[in-house]
Amino acid sequence: MKTDRPTIEKLFRDFEGKHVLILGDVMIDAYLRGKVERISPEAPVPVVQLNKRENLLGGAANVALNIRALGAVPVLCSVIGEDQRGKEFMQLLKDDGISGEGILQSDSRITTTKFRIIGNKVQMLRVDEEMDTDLNDREAERLLDKIRELMQRLPVSVVIFQDYDKGVLTRSLIEDVIQLANSKGVPVVVDPKKKHFDAYRGVDLFKPNLKELREGLKIDIDSGDIESIRSAVSHLQESQSIRSVMVTLSEAGVYLNEKADGKTNEVLVPAHLRNIADVSGAGDTVISVASLCRALGASSWLTAALSNLAGGLVCEFVGVVPVNRQRLMTEALELLTDSGLKTG
Repeated sequence: MKTDRPTIEKLFRDFEGKHVLILGDVMIDAYLRGKVERISPEAPVPVVQLNKRENLLGGAANVALNIRALGAVPVLCSVIGEDQRGKEFMQLLKDDGISGEGILQSDSRITTTKFRIIGNKVQMLRVDEEMDTDLNDREAERLLDKIRELMQRLPVSVVIFQDYDKGVLTRSLIEDVIQLANSKGVPVVVDPKKKHFDAYRGVDLFKPNLKELREGLKIDIDSGDIESIRSAVSHLQESQSIRSVMVTLSEAGVYLNEKADGKTNEVLVPAHLRNIADVSGAGDTVISVASLCRALGASSWLTAALSNLAGGLVCEFVGVVPVNRQRLMTEALELLTDSGLKTG
């Protein structure tokens, strides 16, 4: 299936200025980069000679980076700690031009930080500093009040739930925000994890990867078994009244099933051949593109195909990076249209 150039060009133009409310677990992605030339005499492990430290926005904040990179306006909402890492996180937001007005700080939490050790351009180890307990009632109520205020004041086009199982997305908060979005006619898109897999009743688009689908439904499915995937997705749609489910299948591509107006639209988009360097953050990119496509009423096929293309692009880089808008549009015009990049 293909589309035409004007449709893709208009879609990218319409990304600009759209407000996207992103709710979920934020974190710092900290990188320690260096070279490896010897093995430690203390243990059979490589010694990384450090030559660069780098802190980047991660988790739901990486979704915000992708939304901004696509030309839209991220409205990021989360809770972090009142700690040194929290100060660093707020400074990173400022440096990247993302508003911190939806970020609350709590003295009962720490700011999640993932330390990645990179030697000779290869990730060798990751160390996580985090807590995964749910927000307490007071923190959750403060966050909900902030979300209500932002959705009242800003022209939010779509809401993204970005769950990393670190405790920001409690079941009651999820239900309250979905109800709020539905009351305003705002579509809701979800990137789930296992803990609250069944809490997103009535959302517009649900995007698990294959591992999350297996764990959430407690079933065993192979990425090449489309019949089993179709059956699992159909069960998920019916049991939770979800309009569309998009399952990312790594090297097997993306499967999307949409039920609307008594009709079923099914799409399977194969992955494009890439030099994969690192899959970190690919899911953040996929959900970012899919949410904007949904906000703008793009077709199921174009939503799946463009999201699949974007996820593959960021996998060519080591570490978590946002998608490059111009490169994504260029490849979309080349690969997803009838005439490619030809004109005239």
